[in-house]
Amino acid sequence: MARKIPPAVWLLLPLAYFLFFFDMTRVGLIGPDEPRYASIARAMAATGDWVTPRLNGQPWFEKPALLYWMEGAAFRGRLGAEVAPRLPVALAACAFLLFFWWMLRREFGTRAASLSTAILGTSGGWIVCAQVGVPDLPLTVTFSAAMLLALPWVARRDAKLLPAAAVCLALAVLAKGLVPLVLVTPLLVPWGRPLRTAWRDDLVWLRPRVLLPFLVVVLPWYVLCTWRNGIPFLKDLFWKHHFERFVSAAALQHGQPFWFYLPVLLAGLLPWTPLAVLTLRRTFLKDPRRLFLLCWLLLGLLFFSASVNKLPAYVLPLLPAAAVLMGLGLAEAGNAAPTLTVCTVLLAAFAVAGPILPAAVPAGLSRVAPPPFRWFWLLPPALAAGVWMLERHGRRLAAVLTIAAGTAAGTVYVKQVAEPELDRTASARGLWREIAPRAAAICIDWLPRGMQYSLDYYSTAPLPTCEQRARPIELLQLQGQAPRLMPPGHHAAQVGQ
Repeated sequence: MARKIPPAVWLLLPLAYFLFFFDMTRVGLIGPDEPRYASIARAMAATGDWVTPRLNGQPWFEKPALLYWMEGAAFRGRLGAEVAPRLPVALAACAFLLFFWWMLRREFGTRAASLSTAILGTSGGWIVCAQVGVPDLPLTVTFSAAMLLALPWVARRDAKLLPAAAVCLALAVLAKGLVPLVLVTPLLVPWGRPLRTAWRDDLVWLRPRVLLPFLVVVLPWYVLCTWRNGIPFLKDLFWKHHFERFVSAAALQHGQPFWFYLPVLLAGLLPWTPLAVLTLRRTFLKDPRRLFLLCWLLLGLLFFSASVNKLPAYVLPLLPAAAVLMGLGLAEAGNAAPTLTVCTVLLAAFAVAGPILPAAVPAGLSRVAPPPFRWFWLLPPALAAGVWMLERHGRRLAAVLTIAAGTAAGTVYVKQVAEPELDRTASARGLWREIAPRAAAICIDWLPRGMQYSLDYYSTAPLPTCEQRARPIELLQLQGQAPRLMPPGHHAAQVGQ
């Protein structure tokens, strides 16, 4: 007789839709990265050259090829200008959550696996990065899969899954270069082993059954790209975009203080951040697997913090480790009602974020004034009462799913409120539709970097700057305003007055 599917499973399907796929095309491609990577992937699909990334016809070696291959396959499937760059990332996010649950169920049981998966899948950082066509989520899912597949090795010296872990690590190197080779160092720590013999166990990574799958997956693209492009490829990818990015902010201008990633990580875990207190128990870390997860989180945080250049999404590979630790703490907590209640109240962050997001994208969150109070900010505290009652009656999974449903509702609200304005001021999709019929008469006076790349993506052939080629109509966008068309000879300072 077939096993009956639990009702909670049916709830996951609409949750996944609203969290990751709802209104995927409501806003055009935004920011400097998303349209740039999509342009490279589209060029790969059009030319059939899957080795050399090219932007506007010129080699572009900022990132390896995994994301371009994912998006390029979607472009080959004619999925559309917004869906092709975003759908592969969203599907990867959902597929990883299934793997995440399966692997944690093997190691820690169904209860801990279900709670950890709910935490990760509905955390703010995961939701945002799963809907943007950039390499951070592909790196995270491949690297994290490698780390999770190594859990049996960490706990019991069981090496059966290490070849699969090596393949996933190779894919992570194809997603973002050398970064995962640094983040994977917790696997070399002698968890529960004598130091004098630990090095012998670590030699397992050099055995052919583990090393060969890694090399077979990772080497072909790097060798082919080097063979075709020579020293410029190696210099750009490894020197400029690895070492210089780590030690200097001069080129990329993403310099931030050392402590930058701590609040970013806490914000990325919203609304579940308060669950971190449930991991602060001495007995909690007697298991070497938990020490391994903690090392994954803390050493990764230290590494990213040491880099001079910092962007919020860089810290995404640490979220799975944090979610497991918090899920284990929640699964073993005696009374989690106060903590889950605070998590529910923090759903108000979605209500606050919706109105300010369009201004925060170009200016930064710290430079945006908080919005005026709205009555529906009181809905999360009202929902918290229901979560409290569910937890007190022993319905912890139901309480967590209630918060997850609130997160999905908050995600839909943010999209409905923020994305129309983002599409107007941060994406060139609507702008290109307006100016395409007279594009031959337009030159660019000045556009923010993100809008420039977005316009290049939608126009396919970049418009010239007015310094390169004067034309009867000049295109200008001042910060916080929509792009506008101006006659020649105007002054930007006068436009802003």
